[in-house]
Amino acid sequence: MLPDKKTMKDLIATLPQQGRLEWIGLRTEKGSVLLSVDAVEAVADHGLQGDHRMSKKPGGKRQVTLIQAEHMPLIHAVCGEQHDLPSLLRRNLMVSGINLLALKDRQFRIGEVLLEYSGLCHPCSRMETLLGAGGYNAMRGHGGINARILHGGEIHVGDRVTVIDDAAA
Repeated sequence: MLPDKKTMKDLIATLPQQGRLEWIGLRTEKGSVLLSVDAVEAVADHGLQGDHRMSKKPGGKRQVTLIQAEHMPLIHAVCGEQHDLPSLLRRNLMVSGINLLALKDRQFRIGEVLLEYSGLCHPCSRMETLLGAGGYNAMRGHGGINARILHGGEIHVGDRVTVIDDAAA
């Protein structure tokens, strides 16, 4: 007997897996190198404490940037060199075990912090400088996502990444 036929909406809504926060990076000022930290305070509707992008005014779609850990080997392979990823990629959080693109139009938690997908985080031209010739193209399709912070708190390396069930929200 064949399994029940699911609609595209059903397939998109099915995301039972959990992820894990693998890395946190902050830039204290524009253009500076990302500093790796074990924990950070996420401030609702502003950003990450200590990151230069943290806004004094509420709002903005790019309060936090996230990248997929599983994409690191692919980026290395396309660049043809080993780099100190993820610090060069200029993203705040690196997660594993959950497809970031599946978070589109969804809310999710990292530890106690509630976030909301707010768009794709496309690579910038600095990837050519940081990763070498072809760095921009190596990142295309693998730049990660942006998120808003809906409810703040502390984020720690090792925290679980979980999707908020639409029915429970």
